Amino acid sequence: MTHHLVSRRSLLVASGSGLAGALASRLFSPSVALAASPPRAKACIVLWLNGGPSHIDTFDPKPGQPTGGPFKAIKTRARTYELSEHLPGVAEVADKISLLRMTSKEGNHQRARYLVHTGYAPNPTVVHPSLGGWVSHELGDKSAELPQFVSVGGPAPGAGFLGVQHGPFTIQKAGAPPANLTLARNVDDKRLDGRLGALAAMEGDFERRTGDPQVIGRRRVYEQSVRLMRSPRTKLFDLSDEPERTVKLYGDSDFGRGCLLARRLVEGGTRLVEVVLDGWDTHKDGFERGKRLSAALDGGFSGLVRDLADRKLLDSTLVVCMGEFGRTPKINGDEGRDHYPQVWTAALAGGGVRGGVAHGKSDAAGAKIVESPTSVPDLCATVFTALGVAPDKGLSTPSGRPIAVTDGGSPVRAVLA
Repeated sequence: MTHHLVSRRSLLVASGSGLAGALASRLFSPSVALAASPPRAKACIVLWLNGGPSHIDTFDPKPGQPTGGPFKAIKTRARTYELSEHLPGVAEVADKISLLRMTSKEGNHQRARYLVHTGYAPNPTVVHPSLGGWVSHELGDKSAELPQFVSVGGPAPGAGFLGVQHGPFTIQKAGAPPANLTLARNVDDKRLDGRLGALAAMEGDFERRTGDPQVIGRRRVYEQSVRLMRSPRTKLFDLSDEPERTVKLYGDSDFGRGCLLARRLVEGGTRLVEVVLDGWDTHKDGFERGKRLSAALDGGFSGLVRDLADRKLLDSTLVVCMGEFGRTPKINGDEGRDHYPQVWTAALAGGGVRGGVAHGKSDAAGAKIVESPTSVPDLCATVFTALGVAPDKGLSTPSGRPIAVTDGGSPVRAVLA
């Protein structure tokens, strides 16, 4: 269920001057002003490894240990950390990538996805905005022709109480323009305008009679859709005009093409794109599956970093690669690993981030963080800081409950430029 942000006038009427004053104090307090910083990144690309990748078999190898598995570790251009042998492309651009050794408590897929996307543990009393929802709300261009929050390869969590207008525009598979961009048969622009006018009149009447704030969100979605339908920028969704060498750079996979689409979209003005690489729930046959998944990840991630750098876009684009948790150090009887939130890794590159840093350290078995662990709220605070959004900035839900951008998170200064 998605809720919507109420207007300032509605908040004052509903809540009275006391709550409004408290909220204003939170929104405009000196601590919030000090927490903000000039943005280094104008856009963000999230590479979501759905299912929870094994940290040991990707970004935190443990060669020679009983828990290490069959993959070898390789040196990288970062010199401060090694990677799995199946990520050679990422190793070549590791000087532009920093790693955070993460820990959390959510080992259930649904709860962990919610936590990592929103920075908050699930709570039945409120639906928190995802990272993309916050970015659309705080940084998005309300008159843009392109969607400001796009999900490629699967639906990303939405914008919660911020409203559907800040939710994701979902592309199931990169490569071709989205469906339903052309007008229906026997409908021209004039007829469409007439229909839109009639719809606006009916919705306006409904809003006046009911006061339903969700009408505003729906109206904004319709407006966004029409702008996209009439925009020449829809050609950005079509990858057929990309040079063959660029397509090869990203690798021959749906994920690689999704990463290429993400670059095109942020270049065109989209603020956040999430690209999903599914299949990391490797309880069984984990190493063969991990090899195949790593090949797709390697091409997409390294190709994206290289392409952004070549186009002088890396300094203004933050790239975040993560899943919902890690995998057990112990290898199970099915040659796989099970859920393990105690240790995992998030990788960051681009705008606002120093390259080549490994912040934190896991023990020899990959079973616990023994040095400088990073929490999910701290990861979110780091991302928002790079984007120029104060991590402790607050807004109010429709019920008048103040919610901050992060759940008390502090940015990890060690990886920020």
